[in-house]
Amino acid sequence: MNLVTPMGFRDVLPDEATERERITRAVQDLFAREGFQPIETPTLEAMDVVNAGVRLPASPFRFFDSQGDLLAMRPDVTLQVARMSATRLREASGPIRLRYTQRIFRETEGMAQAVPREMTQIGLEAINEEGWQTDAALITLMLRALRLADAGPVTVALATVAPLRALLERSGGSDGWKQAVLTACHTSDFVELQRLTDLASCEDLDVTGVAPAYADAVRELLAVRGGAEAVEEARRITEPLGCAQGLDELARVLQAVSEQCPEADLLVDFSVMSSFDYYTGIVFEVYSPYLGSALGSGGRYDNMLAAFGSPRPAAGFAFSLEQVMGAAAQQGAPDAPGQRKLRIAVPKGALNADAIDALAKAGLDTDGLEDPGRQLVIQTAEVDYIIVRPSDAPAFVAAGAADCGICGRDSLLESDVQVVQLADLKFGGCRFVVAELSGTADAIEERYRRLGSIRVATKYPRITRAHFARAGVQADIVKLNGNIELAPLTGLAERIVDITATGTTLRENDLVVVDDVLASTARFFANPARLRTDGRIVELADTLAKNAESAAYDPIAGGTR
Repeated sequence: MNLVTPMGFRDVLPDEATERERITRAVQDLFAREGFQPIETPTLEAMDVVNAGVRLPASPFRFFDSQGDLLAMRPDVTLQVARMSATRLREASGPIRLRYTQRIFRETEGMAQAVPREMTQIGLEAINEEGWQTDAALITLMLRALRLADAGPVTVALATVAPLRALLERSGGSDGWKQAVLTACHTSDFVELQRLTDLASCEDLDVTGVAPAYADAVRELLAVRGGAEAVEEARRITEPLGCAQGLDELARVLQAVSEQCPEADLLVDFSVMSSFDYYTGIVFEVYSPYLGSALGSGGRYDNMLAAFGSPRPAAGFAFSLEQVMGAAAQQGAPDAPGQRKLRIAVPKGALNADAIDALAKAGLDTDGLEDPGRQLVIQTAEVDYIIVRPSDAPAFVAAGAADCGICGRDSLLESDVQVVQLADLKFGGCRFVVAELSGTADAIEERYRRLGSIRVATKYPRITRAHFARAGVQADIVKLNGNIELAPLTGLAERIVDITATGTTLRENDLVVVDDVLASTARFFANPARLRTDGRIVELADTLAKNAESAAYDPIAGGTR
């Protein structure tokens, strides 16, 4: 008999349940006083609602019911509110103010052992209300609610997506290029954004129609970060191109929230693009310096209800009760991030020497890193270095155990965790390739014709699966941890996907490259919360990026497998 709760689910015992009840009651009473009415939505939702043109931060739980309908456990309440507004509240006029406390359910692949799959979401939705006053009032209400929950000091990172959307619309770029830019924003891959806006290096997309001035403005806008002066910097970038939409409203929201909540730490940050892609105006995320992920987020989503056949202005926010309680429990911790030494995940192996060199050239004390012996944490006066395998670095940073780190692009893609890629360090260059045993091409083609699939051995199942899916080829993945070249030699698989720098190992085992998957170099990346609550990370990223550009590294040179 298995008496353990399923992974990502847990019991809540009386002491914690009592505190949850206290917070929920206090917050919902606050929302009620402000005229928001309670709603409840079903645990199960039609998959069509979940897929209504939005990007979710994690996959919903899916299953078929006895009638053959594809259903999902609700991954988010805002989607259900949009569906409700388009159906049950379709004829309602005037402001519709709704509040809720609901459980949400999200399947998680990356870091599945550490991420809860059931969470409690507390939030507000304001339907049929437009204008910056509503946006400012919602941010203020969220801050007031977090105070009631004893969440402690927080940083509100806010921006507006309106100028970015205007720049993309007027850029002349193809739909493929514009979608690629938005995807880079949503996944916080600002190295890829740099490549996409550097039109000379964007060979894989049609960029013939993109006006360079707009591409440059996109890149510059998403790097804007600061106080009230950041709004004017964004205006300087976008106004000459006629794309300063939403900036007046952003300035007014910033001022209003500052006046209502003078203790709040407000950060204008145009890199804040939530994984949800339905926002049309103001967007914001709230971070605690004690946690590695956002407490909550929100914004204006005027176009989303149109996807359900009921176009109306709308804005809202939600926060995680569990995250807020986690922040409250950390109050007074002696080693609060931002007040302690910076923690950097440094990779072992082939990337180690170049990573240490890059950090040293950035002005950091790297004494002890070259020969750490058996030490896993090297302490200096300003920095603690955590020595990890490259494949583990994303997990440490995403969880907040390290503030930032260095690893290859391949490790970031394979881990698929939420981090912000800030700089291409231009060392550790290698290629991911598909290879097969020389002279077996016809046999592999015949097998695919007969069976409809080929077997592919790799250490990197996520990267491999995505590559063959893009190619429209059915691949049965064989996960190995080493000596991948043995798979075709022994008949375990027909092909392999592996890293190569020089191709020497492949040639020595009579393997030939039949396709390229991707190129990989070392990346500097950061935890999203730490990035927005610790200015040292931005400074370090800028220095590392400038040094890497000036060093003119050959991206495929250096080192052999």
